[in-house]
Amino acid sequence: MLDKFDAFVVAKELYKKCKSLKLPRNLKDQLLRASSSVALNLAEGSGKHTPEDQRRFYSISFGSLRECQAIFAIEEIDDQDLKILTDRLGAMLFKLSRKLYDGKPNGNSDAKRRTAADN
Repeated sequence: MLDKFDAFVVAKELYKKCKSLKLPRNLKDQLLRASSSVALNLAEGSGKHTPEDQRRFYSISFGSLRECQAIFAIEEIDDQDLKILTDRLGAMLFKLSRKLYDGKPNGNSDAKRRTAADN
């Protein structure tokens, strides 16, 4: 099932690339935790039954991706393949979160548009 979830597949690729980087031990440990968190939260979110629960896990995944990108910036890792991969994954996570926002891509729900006079 997860092998057909594109965002998870890309997150797994990110984790593998992060494992191969040479970094100071403290940042390497943090990077491995953050990159695994991206994949693991995607997997857990995909198993949730409500859009709110899914969105929460996808949001955590996005935060972990940003943490990875911060480590790349701090260590001045200038790897184009890694940049393309993280940009692609970021777009996927953004899209997943927006798609789940009240079931509408633009985030406008019928409930939000109702006014007190409508009730």
